[in-house]
This record gives sequence, structure tokens and C-alpha cells, in this order.
Amino acid sequence: MSMTNYEACAVIHQIRGEALIVNTMSAMFAITAVSPSALNLSSVPLMGGASGMGLGLAIAQPARPVMVLDGDASLLMELGTMAQIADVAPANLIHMVFNNNLQFSGAANLERPGRKLDFAAMARAAGYASAQRIETAADLAQILPGLIATPGPHFIDLAIAAPPKFAHRTPQPEFPDLQFQRMGAEAAKMMEALGTTR
Repeated sequence: MSMTNYEACAVIHQIRGEALIVNTMSAMFAITAVSPSALNLSSVPLMGGASGMGLGLAIAQPARPVMVLDGDASLLMELGTMAQIADVAPANLIHMVFNNNLQFSGAANLERPGRKLDFAAMARAAGYASAQRIETAADLAQILPGLIATPGPHFIDLAIAAPPKFAHRTPQPEFPDLQFQRMGAEAAKMMEALGTTR
């Protein structure tokens, strides 16, 4: 059983309130469509950087919830940030991995290494306040408000349905140049919304 990116992001949208959201890879397109906001920050082309950026925002904005919508292959690139998050222990951070067992989801749809890897067990071993796997959007809707209200950091491994493989009739999409400039533009919008300066 699993949910789509959009189903997960629809739940996050309903519950987020004034949360800052750092997103990457397949979650990025879904959260942008479902919950557009100046409080969203895409970690592209900084693949693997979402959790580190989320940690920085959680430290800088301790009064706001911060949600990281990570990719499974992205998190594999920077597993060390899980140890750093656990060491710093920001109470306002919720780290979610959109786990579809793919790398370059939406671009190449390649199987990622470590398909048997238990991200929630890794988060518990690192020292997160809580870590669990969620299989459905309904379960995410039930658990997320309580996590926001409870000191973290919390980790959620979301079971995300894999998109179809690319084929001759469904070719890989092209990414516009603006896709790789969005992080800077979104960072400026977030700083303005938060009333901070460069």
C-alpha cells in the first residue's frame, strides 16, 4: 500500500499552517502545485541538500515548524545530516522522506540502491525523537498534527507510489533552465516573507 506524491502533499497542505517547507525531487513538483507559498524552498539543483537546509531553517526559525520533504535517493547522498539533525535536536523539525525506491524520479526513474534500507530505523539509531513509516495519506493526516505539537526532531518514511517508467510513448520530460534557478528566487521570497535580510 502506498500514496502518491500529491496525496501526501495534500495532507501536508491541510496541516502545515505557517510551517516552512524545504522540498526536493519528486516532492518539489507536488508541493508547488498543491501548496504554493513564499514559505516553500526548493533544494534544486542542490540534490541531497534538503535536510541540511531544513536543519538551518529550524535553527534560525525556532518558533515555526519546519518540514523537510526529502527524496529517498537525495537522502542517501547526504546521510550524515541525519546524525547532525539528531545531535542538534531542533524541536521544530519534521523530516519526511518521499520513498518511492527511485533515483531521479520524474527525470530518469532509475532504481535506487539500498531498496531494503530502513530509513526510519536509521533515524531512530541516529537519535531522532521519533521515527516511523507511514503507508497511507489517511495515516499521515492522523499522525502529523501530533508531531507538530510534540518536540522533535521527527522522521517519517512515506511509502510513495513509483511513477511509470519512461518509454518511447512516454519519454522523459525536459527541464527548463528556470528549474535550476528556482532555489535562489524562492530563498529571496522566503526571506522577504519572514522579514529577514541578506
